[in-house]
Amino acid sequence: MIVRLSLQKRFTIWVVALVVFLVGAILWVVEKREVNTIVDAYTNRGLLFARSMAELNLRSLQFWDVEALQTSIDEQIDENRLYLVIYDRYATPIVYNRQIATNRAIYGQSQLQGDVDPNSVYIRAKDVLLDKTLRRILEIEIPIFVKGSDSKWGSVKLGLSLAGLPAEVRKIRLVLILLGVGGLLLGVLGAALLARRITRPIKNLTEGTVRISRGDFAHKIAIESEDEIGHLAHRFNDMSEKLRMTLEEIEKANKKLIQSEKLAQIGRMAATIAHEIRNPLTSVKLNIQKIQSSLHIDETEREHLALSEEGIGQIERFIKELLNFTRVSELQKARFAVEQVLDESVKLLRDVFAQKKIAVDRRYAPDLPEIAVDGDRLRQVFANILRNAAEAVEPGGRISLSTSRFDQDGACRLRVRISDNGGGIAEKDWENIFEPFFTTKPQGFGLGLANARKIVEQHKGTIRVVHKRGPGSAFEIFLPCEDLS
Repeated sequence: MIVRLSLQKRFTIWVVALVVFLVGAILWVVEKREVNTIVDAYTNRGLLFARSMAELNLRSLQFWDVEALQTSIDEQIDENRLYLVIYDRYATPIVYNRQIATNRAIYGQSQLQGDVDPNSVYIRAKDVLLDKTLRRILEIEIPIFVKGSDSKWGSVKLGLSLAGLPAEVRKIRLVLILLGVGGLLLGVLGAALLARRITRPIKNLTEGTVRISRGDFAHKIAIESEDEIGHLAHRFNDMSEKLRMTLEEIEKANKKLIQSEKLAQIGRMAATIAHEIRNPLTSVKLNIQKIQSSLHIDETEREHLALSEEGIGQIERFIKELLNFTRVSELQKARFAVEQVLDESVKLLRDVFAQKKIAVDRRYAPDLPEIAVDGDRLRQVFANILRNAAEAVEPGGRISLSTSRFDQDGACRLRVRISDNGGGIAEKDWENIFEPFFTTKPQGFGLGLANARKIVEQHKGTIRVVHKRGPGSAFEIFLPCEDLS
């Protein structure tokens, strides 16, 4: 059975194992050094005491004052200094403390026999039997020299108890264990935090990949550092942004393809309608007009015939709009000031504005460049939007026109904004109002704004509905321009 561990857990385990190894190795080295330091401290204390005893008893040894030597030794014996022996120059014991009087193995033999160097020292740790108890001692022996003499006068041997050494070592070990446990806990905590810090961006990248695979291309990875993981997050965000833009371009291309298919279908339908309906409809219209000119019909019949003629006129207008919408014609471009085209569009509807007492506000940016457009077709776009605005506002309403210039990706563009304070357009219909045959009015064919979008896109521009303050609706038209100034 394969146990699957996350990257964070594996990283934590490896770091903890490394910390345990390093802490154990450090503690082992420190313990050895501390134990050696304690042993050195015992040795230095023993040497210092042995030298002080040699200095203290040098005069008594010179005058062979055995009683003074014995008294000096007996006074220095305690629980740490277990025995003292003073030897003559021939390595024969002169005096020793009574605790070892029966143990000739301790005092019977000097380790510094014969001629020795003044700096000679004998040091050895060993087990000895004292008072029927096996004791661990540190035995130290140093020679005694008289100033100006090259011959050894004797030596001093000290038995220093090491009974306190294990306790001190245990104390050191306890402190080191506590430090090791504390260091291990800090290491584990640090490893967990470090693993989390390293794996969290990777987890975020994984989650981001899943979200992108589900189509959420707007998802962004939070960048928490500027290291390799941060650079990877940057690249991931760039990739998701490019994917999002590519998807939008694909969606736009699909919409254009669908629109082209719709236009092709509408074109075929329009040709059929023009062929199958227009000619018979013309005959009907001519016959109605001929009957209307007759003197043998009364006013009631004449009114009915007028209504029929009006209905035929609506059908003809529908056919004309349909043919205009589906007809693909080349633009006849020339240089125009966009304010001029707007003003001419307003003049086309001045009777409608005057009838409803609609005020038209103009806010044109100064020094706008002329643009290369088909004036008649663009005038048709503005007039269509203005006509819809006039129908939407109440008597005494207001329509606002504004123009401005801005740069987009280093290219000059003009923005034309037409807004009103009428009933407005429901936001849910914004995506559909430019579709053929979609209308929110009780009368109309739903081809006006669709045709407007087609003309604007032929000029390599865009048209959209935007939010505005207060009631009513607002349209923005963006057109490429050339700066001729």
